[in-house]
Amino acid sequence: MTQEPQWLVWAREIQAIAQIGLTFTRDPYDRERYERLRAIAAEIMADQTGVDVAQMLEVYAAETGYATPKIDVRGAVFRDDCILLVRESADGGRWTLPGGWADVNQSPVECVVKEVREESGFGVRVCKLAAVWDRARHAHLPHYAFHIWKLFFICEMVGGEARSGMETCGVGFFREEKLPPDLSVGRVLDWQLRRMFEHARYPDLPTEFD
Repeated sequence: MTQEPQWLVWAREIQAIAQIGLTFTRDPYDRERYERLRAIAAEIMADQTGVDVAQMLEVYAAETGYATPKIDVRGAVFRDDCILLVRESADGGRWTLPGGWADVNQSPVECVVKEVREESGFGVRVCKLAAVWDRARHAHLPHYAFHIWKLFFICEMVGGEARSGMETCGVGFFREEKLPPDLSVGRVLDWQLRRMFEHARYPDLPTEFD
């Protein structure tokens, strides 16, 4: 079950219906109806979040083709008994696993290796897909206008040195019992980090998914 407010679920579904309809319709009257649906979704988002309606319409209009979830990749990198975290500049320096949006023409593994290197300075080898979680089904905040799947990979360090990137302002290693309280909860939750420790300790654990 989703942990997000019902208005967000409705707005997201209305936007997806509008996007798919605008992609495939050839009827000008149907196009007007789908454009109105997209506008309603933008009005719902604006009413609930305070974002300008025109700005939301621009965001939605940029989405074309069949509507699918967006993919976020995260790398759980371990050194001894500690997990690598980075400070997210865009979220007030809060801590998170290195990661970000998956890139076109790159595999999920290539994406997470790149994200870890760019955000922390470390080179890694991916050992395991530990989890595929639906962001909407967990207590991530703030809420997001689009549907997101989050892929968590267990990684092994193979080189490099601690270095912040363009989107990060700090790099650190933490034991499970001393995880920082100021997490970037839009990106990672405390219990998710603890599950990564479990997967690192027990590599034969099956991949978790919603």
